Amino acid sequence: MTVPEVLEGPFHSFYYLYISNFNSMSKNLPTRKEDYSKWYNELVDRADLAEHSDVRGCMIIKPYGFAIWENMKDVLDAKFKETGHSNAYFPLFIPKSFLSKEANHVDGFAKECAVVTHYRLKNAEDGSGIIVDPDAKLEEELIVRPTSETIIWNSYKNWIQSYRDLPILINQWANVVRWEMRTRLFLRTTEFLWQEGHTAHATKAEAIVEAEKMLDVYTEFVEDYMAMPVIRGYKSESERFAGAEETYCIEAMMQDTKALQAGTSHFLGQNFAKAFDVKFADKEGKLEHVWATSWGVSTRLMGALIMTHSDDEGLVLPPKLAPIHVVIIPIYKSDEEFAAVSAKANELVAKFKALGIRVKFDDDDNRRPGWKFAEYEMKGVPVRLAIGPRDLAEGNVELVRRDTKEKSVVTLEGVETRVRTLLDEIQANLLKKAKDFREANIHKVDTYAAFKERLEKEGGFYLVHWDGTKETEEKIKEETKATIRCIPLDAPHEEGVCMVTGKPSSRRVIIAKAY
Repeated sequence: MTVPEVLEGPFHSFYYLYISNFNSMSKNLPTRKEDYSKWYNELVDRADLAEHSDVRGCMIIKPYGFAIWENMKDVLDAKFKETGHSNAYFPLFIPKSFLSKEANHVDGFAKECAVVTHYRLKNAEDGSGIIVDPDAKLEEELIVRPTSETIIWNSYKNWIQSYRDLPILINQWANVVRWEMRTRLFLRTTEFLWQEGHTAHATKAEAIVEAEKMLDVYTEFVEDYMAMPVIRGYKSESERFAGAEETYCIEAMMQDTKALQAGTSHFLGQNFAKAFDVKFADKEGKLEHVWATSWGVSTRLMGALIMTHSDDEGLVLPPKLAPIHVVIIPIYKSDEEFAAVSAKANELVAKFKALGIRVKFDDDDNRRPGWKFAEYEMKGVPVRLAIGPRDLAEGNVELVRRDTKEKSVVTLEGVETRVRTLLDEIQANLLKKAKDFREANIHKVDTYAAFKERLEKEGGFYLVHWDGTKETEEKIKEETKATIRCIPLDAPHEEGVCMVTGKPSSRRVIIAKAY
């Protein structure tokens, strides 16, 4: 065994004497205040979450990043099943004619679609490489799915004949492609992962209940598991999903005070049922078109998680989604000390696992403790424990919590109980901190001049009166680059006048710059 070189002195002074090692991972990491965009990009890279692919606009999600996404996926999948939904899978390719059947839908996605035109390659006759075989042109082009409403509703046409076949409650975990010119890891990529729910109902009321229910599921998930507070609302007509009659959404505030749409749930009315002639016989035998919803969240939630909680030293993860809850780092100078420390660490590992706490004992002797401290801080592990020979002698262990960086000494006998309690404290603290930040950056303004001035200087969310017209909405967007994020569902009736036109308004909307 290669024994790491350790400084002499009292044990608890070991940890923070590794300054050069400790800072190595975060060295040159831009601060949020200096350059928020660069900070985000560097953090994603250094926390080993994802990287850019050689395929322009696409990303590679690395194991640690994918482990976080898997935790999200597992929780959401369980919630979907608890609410009566089943998973299925539909083709990646959609015939072009399917997209043409719903006019608003195709208009909404036409500029983002990747199109397959041929089905075969061949060697070039001049030996220059592989070329597309011109004789292998498809009779009908295929669209790489930007979303699956069209191909799913074409299938539902064969599944639904009677009211007895309803409701259909289907969810799909899949990848989609929406061609993007300007990409950012997790937030906006040409290909991304998501889930998309697609449901069919006998009545309008049932479909609306479904759309609202799934918005509640998303709200509960992001607040309870991501520790990210959101505002529930619905979109203006201009911001609705293409082909929807109503789009419900949850909007979150990032640390640069920009908005991020964290999830959407759409009431589709009968638009897709009519486009694909999906009818059912009701109890009286009368044929009616089916009512529909769709709803989804994507790997964009990874970007939201990063930007809601992380700091200038790296990632900060809420314990409920962290791949590792607690990491144990040994401090030792000899093989004998390592053996003693390892024995106690492995005892703790067993105790933590018995409590359902995800734990890692990092006994890699190729890395110094200071390097490990920096690595797990960068990766946002909620709790770090360090154990050395003096700790064993005194019956203690040093504990550091990632969210506040607070250090404490805990008895070895009680450490698993303290960690379990601390994980709940960290989860609650992250939600409170994010809520407090959001509330401090929500502003109520009544004039367009004040709105523009404050938006430029302060950013944030703005509660303003709007006259409800597309023209005013477009004017605000063109002049300020801010958009109507949502009309809050819990917004009280409040008579006022539009800040731009002076026309009557009965409630305030939220306007902000957004990702």
